[in-house]
Amino acid sequence: MADKLLGLDAELVRETLLDAATVAAANTLPRFRTALVVDNKLTTGFDPVTDADREAERAIRALIGERFPDHGIIGEELEDKPAQSRFSWIIDPIDGTRAFITGVPVWGTLVGLMADGRAVAGLMAQPFTGEIYLSLPGHTRYHRGKESAALKTSAVTELRRARVTATSPDLFLRGGNLMREWTAIRDAALTVRYGLDCYGYCLLAAGHIDLVVEAGLKNVDIAPLIPIIRGAGGVVTTWDGGPAEAGGNCVAAATPELHAAAMKLLTRAGT
Repeated sequence: MADKLLGLDAELVRETLLDAATVAAANTLPRFRTALVVDNKLTTGFDPVTDADREAERAIRALIGERFPDHGIIGEELEDKPAQSRFSWIIDPIDGTRAFITGVPVWGTLVGLMADGRAVAGLMAQPFTGEIYLSLPGHTRYHRGKESAALKTSAVTELRRARVTATSPDLFLRGGNLMREWTAIRDAALTVRYGLDCYGYCLLAAGHIDLVVEAGLKNVDIAPLIPIIRGAGGVVTTWDGGPAEAGGNCVAAATPELHAAAMKLLTRAGT
């Protein structure tokens, strides 16, 4: 890992990401698999939020604000803090709140560092399993206790050999019907698993999943994961090939060839 990250102290950035995971876990883990009050952020539909989401984000914001007072902060639950520099941090305190409230340990805390709107460092932490996926330039690794290993995507290049995931088929029905595109991918793949949220992208970075296809993502859902995917050798874009930091319809693939094949099929199925 380089000493500097676009002029920042790279070790301080790394420590901040790891410390963010720690302060978030102090607010999420004690509440996991307990009786929770669940609020709905929508008047139509269901977008859950709990005190664990809110308190974890507050703790992360306080940590970042103390160390990088001129940096912006973009969060899932609280109002954005405008940047006074080229840097912003992006936070999803619990990505996968539906998993969290149903006791399924595939949720995670996402924290990323953005420079000029592009994700340059990121973390996903799953405190129940004790796993951390961490990426800075030249350093993309998996950590669990004393175990540490470099992250590397698989070498799969063909859809017929691809292990694919999407959080839910319902994603493709929101904001326009994209079910035809998703069905084309699903039918071409070797196997499909649902319900993994951010965990699916990290399993892609670790070589266990080959392709993630999703629709209607928020920026906080994907931006912190981009450095992890790319640092492990993967490709991540929107369905039209653009940057994925703003969210929307996104594709992450283990190899450029698999990404191209998925993009071609999505385009063909959508016409």
